[in-house]
Amino acid sequence: MSEMIYDKKVTIREIVQFFKFRQLTGNDAALDRWTVVPDINRPGFELCGFNKITEPRRIVVLGNKEIEFIANMTEAEQRERFPMLTDGLTPALIITKNNPLPPILAEIANKNNFPILGTSFETYRLVTDIITFLDEKLAREDTMSGVLMDVYGKGVLLVGESGMGKSETALELIRRGHILIADDRVDVQHIHNKIFGHAPDIIKGMLEIRGIGIIDVEKMFGASAMGERTQVDLVIQLVQYDASAEYNRIGDEAQRYTRILDVLVPTIILPISAGRNVGVLIESAVTNFRLQEAGFNSANEIRGRFRRFSSEGGEE
Repeated sequence: MSEMIYDKKVTIREIVQFFKFRQLTGNDAALDRWTVVPDINRPGFELCGFNKITEPRRIVVLGNKEIEFIANMTEAEQRERFPMLTDGLTPALIITKNNPLPPILAEIANKNNFPILGTSFETYRLVTDIITFLDEKLAREDTMSGVLMDVYGKGVLLVGESGMGKSETALELIRRGHILIADDRVDVQHIHNKIFGHAPDIIKGMLEIRGIGIIDVEKMFGASAMGERTQVDLVIQLVQYDASAEYNRIGDEAQRYTRILDVLVPTIILPISAGRNVGVLIESAVTNFRLQEAGFNSANEIRGRFRRFSSEGGEE
């Protein structure tokens, strides 16, 4: 795997353009400020003059309560405390629900060329949307070798050594109606404690088949055969069949996991040998995985049958 990326940032300009915020203070250059924290700050304590434990790199949000509190502050209190909200570390300040911009706050912000933004959003809605936006933009990333497919609505990451037939298996799955997300290289992100994968732009929609070359999946199979992104729900590791190795035969072995960006993803080891239809096996593995998620376990079912059979035999 490549080195993880931790130094991502989002500029205020990106946020303004995405949410269509109004810029109330500062010039165009003020929008080049940036944030690296996927969180916001509602500055109740700071407006009261207490800011010793404040994370200074968060976007500040002023809603109805904060604006009403400011209206009851003296001019001296505002001039003392507003510089803390518009310093060099604070990325920006957003006023929700079309609340008015306090004049002294506007004066101090313009003096520091600090961006204050306005919106009609409800405060709770803005907080949720901003955090979600920043969480995705600032998500930790990594790159993995493998093939990512959407099979029966589950994101399946096929991994294994070179020559195991991952791309050929993907082609078979596509022909059976499943969806390709990425071939050969998968960019993964850690978002909301889940792993999401997508294809790098340069190879998006392409599938490499040895002996044939590069295949344009969308042109050959239609737009419905391609997907932009999916959550990685299951890892299937393709390995060469070894007669001396122990493989899962009943399904009661301990669940295996693959750690991707500190998230444990359920994993199945699938041995490959001549004559095995890998596409069908993967469909079956995903169907069984979905049943297990729904609470049905085939291993428990067969054990129950053995117990019933033994009990009936003992009675005779």
